[in-house]
Parts: sequence; C-alpha cells; structure tokens
Amino acid sequence: MALKLRPAGKVLIIAAVVTAGIFAVRWYQNRPKDVNGSIEVGKVALPDAPEASLQGNAVKLPLPGNEEAVNGGTQIIWERMAWNSQFGGMYANGGVRTTKGSLFDKAHLDVTYIRQDDCNKQMADLVKFANEYKSNPNTPGVLITFMGDGMPAFMTSLAKELESLGPEYQPIIIPVSHGKSYGEDQVMGPVSWKQDAKNALGKCVAGVLRDGDINILLKWAGDNGLKVNPDETTYDGNAINLIAANDFLDAPNKYITGYTEKRKLIVNGKTTGRDTTVGVDAVATWTPGDVNVATKKGGLVTIASTRQYASQMSNQTIAIKKWAYDHRTDIENMIIALAQAGDQVRSFNEAKEFAAEVSTKLYQEQNAAYWLKYFNGVEEKDIQGLKVNLGGSAVFNLNDMANTYGLGDDKVDRYKAVYNTFGNLMVKMYPNIMPSFLPYEKAVDKSFLFSVISNHPELLQGKAIETKYAEQITEAVSTKSYAIQFETGSAAIKPASYKLLDEIFESAVVAEGLKLGVYGHTDNKGSNDVNGPLSQKRAEAVRTYLLRKGLKENQIEAKGYGAEKPVADNDTEAGRSRNRRVEIVLGE
Repeated sequence: MALKLRPAGKVLIIAAVVTAGIFAVRWYQNRPKDVNGSIEVGKVALPDAPEASLQGNAVKLPLPGNEEAVNGGTQIIWERMAWNSQFGGMYANGGVRTTKGSLFDKAHLDVTYIRQDDCNKQMADLVKFANEYKSNPNTPGVLITFMGDGMPAFMTSLAKELESLGPEYQPIIIPVSHGKSYGEDQVMGPVSWKQDAKNALGKCVAGVLRDGDINILLKWAGDNGLKVNPDETTYDGNAINLIAANDFLDAPNKYITGYTEKRKLIVNGKTTGRDTTVGVDAVATWTPGDVNVATKKGGLVTIASTRQYASQMSNQTIAIKKWAYDHRTDIENMIIALAQAGDQVRSFNEAKEFAAEVSTKLYQEQNAAYWLKYFNGVEEKDIQGLKVNLGGSAVFNLNDMANTYGLGDDKVDRYKAVYNTFGNLMVKMYPNIMPSFLPYEKAVDKSFLFSVISNHPELLQGKAIETKYAEQITEAVSTKSYAIQFETGSAAIKPASYKLLDEIFESAVVAEGLKLGVYGHTDNKGSNDVNGPLSQKRAEAVRTYLLRKGLKENQIEAKGYGAEKPVADNDTEAGRSRNRRVEIVLGE
C-alpha cells in the first residue's frame, strides 16, 4: 500500500500578513544508502557503509528500552510530520514517548512525539502554547519540525501571529537539526530535459504549488536561465508552466492518468483571448509519489533532486523564544542527545533498524522495512526500463549540525544560503502574497549549538556527511551564462560583479551535491593566443573568489575556452557581448 499523508501535510506555507491566508507548507522524508556488511574497527564491528560516521574505538550504545521512562523531566510535545530525516530523533527518544535508557531519558527529558501533517494546525498549536506559557510557565513545551526551505514563509507568518505577545514570545529556529532530505524529493521529467534544459519550455509540471518539491523545479529552472509561469490558470509557450495538484500523490496521478485541462493562452506576457489544452509532462513529488510514477507509467527520470541540492531540505525545529531561553540547558542536552543518535544511526545497523521501528509506531503506517528501505534509498528500473532513484534521507551528528549553521571548519552557513535563496524566490514569485520575509538573523538562534560545540569537543569525533565530487563534470544538471565584469584585458573582477558572484556562491551551497564548473568565454576579437589564456585566467579568478567564500577545492573546476564556443553572432556588437561570458555549470 502506498504511503498516504494528508494533503496539508507536506505543503509550504506562504502566509500573507494579518488578513491574508496561509498557503499549505510541505514536508518530506529522506535517506542515504544501505550498508554492505561489517568490518572490525577497534572494539566493535562497524558497518562498511558510506554514511558510517564513527571511527576507531567507536562505542555502540545499548538500544533504548520499550517501557516509558516517566522520569519527571521537562515535558515537551514535539509535533512532526512523517519524514525519514527524523531517524536520529526516533532513536534518541526510544519511542513515541521517551523510553527508559534512551538518550532523551538520560538527558532528563520527557518528550512525546505527535504526528501532525497539517502545518496550519502546527502553527495554531504553537500560537496557543505561546499564549498559555505567558500565563503559566509550567505549561509543557511545544516544538514543531519541518523542512528548512519552507521556513522563510512559515516564520514570517508565525512571527506576525505572535506579534501581540511581545518580542520574548517570537518564534525562533533552534539548531537541533537532526537530518535532511537526501534524494527523496525530486522533479521527474522526460529524458530530453536532461539532454537540453530548454526542452522544458512550453511544458507543464504537476506539483503542490509553493511546495518544497516545486522549489526544486524553481531552482533548477533559475540555474538554467528558464522562465517559470507562476499563474496556474494560463499557458506560456516560452516558460515552464505549473499544474496545481491537491497533494503529492495527486501530482504523479495526474501524469499517470493523462490528465488535461484548458488554459488561457498568453504570448509575450499578454492574454490572447484564446484557450489551449495542456497535459502533464513532468512531476514534482516525493516518495512514494516517485514510486507510483515508476511502477504505473514510467518514462520520467530524475531532473533534479535533494541528493543534488543537498543542503536544501534540512530538518528544522521552531520554539518560542521565551520557553527556549528558560530551558536552555534542556535544549543543549537535546542537541547532545541528537548528535549521539546521529552517529549511532549512521554507524550501526541495529540503531537504524530501531529508528525504523519507532517511525512505524509514530506514523501508524506501513512497517519498519518500508521506512528503512526508503531511508536508505534505492535505484530501480521503471516500467519502461529506465533507471530511477527512489527515496533517500540522512541523519546528522554534531559535525553536520555545525556545518549546517556555519559553525564548522569551513565557516559556510549552509542554512543561511538556503533560507535566503528560497525566501527571495518566494518574494519574487509571489510579491503580492509575500512582499518580504523575516531576516535570517532574527529567525535563527545559534547560541545553543555554539555552547554545545564549545563545551563538548569530544562529540565532534563523528565524521560529517561529505560529498565525493567527480574529477570533472560529465553530465550537467544546469547551465547558465553570467555577464561578470572584468577590467579591460584583465582577469581582475570589477567590484560591481561581487553581488552576482555571491549569488552563484549561494546557489552552489544549496546544490552542494553537485560539482561547480566555471567556464570562461570570449568573443573573436583578438588572437587565440590572447583569448585562450585570458578566458582561463578569468575562470580561475571566479574560482578563487568562490574558494575564498568557502567552497571546497574539489567542488570547483575552472576552464577557459577563448572564442571556441560562441552562442551568438560575432559579427555584431550585441552578439560579441553575449559571447563574452562566464558559464556556470552544476553537474556530476
């Protein structure tokens, strides 16, 4: 039986201010690869797996018990959607309510998990808690967890709802991120889109509007310089068009059943007074929507996924600021427990299997084998014989948490890049609904995590998730030309282009699973002896800038092609201007 979440369950909330309604916000699950057996390392047998994080004399902790702890600790109600990135949390709590011997029990926490797929209800419950806590500080705490790329809209709306209670009762994102989508969420489209992204123009993608999976589409389109028509009632042949789905299973079902609808035809941004009929060419969905496509119709492959946009969908948690500050020690102990849980789940099959069992108890759907399979992710052939990737989640240890918030060795704040990227994207797509969003610095409070990292360096022994990049890009996911300005005849970048380079940097951070290619091109004025070396130096200058911002050496390749690959006519000034460019390619 396919997993069925309620329609409101995984939908990104874009709320307008006081009188505007709340769009639906969306959520997900995820998962890395399965383990391949064990090897003896130090005192214990460690799984021979890519995600194994503990090294050397690693200690496998006893599994939590099944009996509720009832330990008299701080009571917390934690609302969360059905989503596999929470395996670390399942292990840490030991059950739906904290069990004896679990990491949360040892931290003297009494946590009850509640499956809540309706993000409107999540928001209402947190507002209700804030009002009650202001009157009675003994009220059990309430936390809510969902996807990081949806937070700008959700936090903006929630902050407005809580405004009357004063600044102490504003929402904050506390850095207890214990996982991320790592492949499960994806845009599935025809093979021709992978051959040339421009083949997506004039086509229609079914998905939940303003949803995290549609965010994948919007980023992919932007990275390829393609327009997206935000109006689901019209059809633009020069843009990618969106077909609204009721939920994540409805989106693939529209593709499978050959759904069509009439649209108002627009040309050059203006209505024509004519109608046209459109169908579903591609789908934005997540597991098991992708499974349904593969097994019931096939013909679509991964165009872009959270395995590639590896920083996009981290697991984020919201608390009320006053409660969080009143319970600082509890939150820090929670971070410690989740960090240990992440290492255990990543390193030991038994811990991962235990987390799958708890997931089944909480979500009340499927069985542990199902959750485990799609946590790990699989590659299968669809009904038409095409290879497809389904599922994929990852859990975090303390190093991963540090890297997420810019507290790791490279100082790159990955979540800031995600938050700002998708906040700006929503403002651009829907300015009337969301004219602005809550600044990152007001939304995220890193102080709890900073304290844990400073006081518990021994917890940083776990290896962080690391992308292994190819020597060179052989398959592009996206390609876009940028008019980066250099000093005449020089590789010195003009300061006016720094903002553009910063945007490229943020895009690469979000798409951390992909290698970044920087390719320099010139027009045909001048000799090849000059143009070739100059284009190489300019590509290297861009690479150097991005490395200084924090990208890794093996994440970037730089090449200069001189005048070899024109995209326009070199006989006109307009054409030569287009040919003087830096191409940014994200690929594998």
